[in-house]
Amino acid sequence: MLVPSAGPDSWRAFLAKPDLHWAVGYSARTLAHSWEAANGVPPEIAEVLSPAVGTIEPLIVVPEHKTALPGGRRESQSDVFLLARHANGTVACTIEGKVDEPFGPTVGEQMCGASDGQMERMAYLCERLGLATCPEDIHYQLLHRTVSALIEADRFDARDAAMIVHSFSRTNRRFDAFASFVQLLGGEEPTPGHPVVISLLARRIILGWAIGDQRFREL
Repeated sequence: MLVPSAGPDSWRAFLAKPDLHWAVGYSARTLAHSWEAANGVPPEIAEVLSPAVGTIEPLIVVPEHKTALPGGRRESQSDVFLLARHANGTVACTIEGKVDEPFGPTVGEQMCGASDGQMERMAYLCERLGLATCPEDIHYQLLHRTVSALIEADRFDARDAAMIVHSFSRTNRRFDAFASFVQLLGGEEPTPGHPVVISLLARRIILGWAIGDQRFREL
């Protein structure tokens, strides 16, 4: 069951820590205002997807969408989940919003003293991404957010999966971490605003860095 949004403030209730994460200039609030103003899909998201799939029509947009993963104790919580139609099928897209925040711990930091459940989850993430191992300097969040897109593509029988970082940084801060992840998966060196399409086992995945409108940082 989905409850229709009444505006950006509706997104606040889904945050893990609403009083901490809902602040002017930070990603959660900025992202909510950007997507609500678009009344569908922000143009920069469509521009990243269109070279790979053509024109898209949004079917559902879900804030703070949770995708269950094996092992561990918590789901992967995407800032936005988008299911959209295109000329040849559908695309399931997880969106990670950023202003200047980091991507969280690296694999090395995440797996220090890892439990059996964490080990199980890491093995699953690597398997889904076609990796024998994962370098310790790669950011763990990028792994599980991308695998979430693959899982949701399976669930909705979508032709394509996509993981897009929706960045509102004035300097594309953290782009180097994203670029390292794309190249780990065998993609070409990425450019902000343009997609990289990778074939992972039986499915295409689109990775992209969308440049958000700066005016939403002030709302």
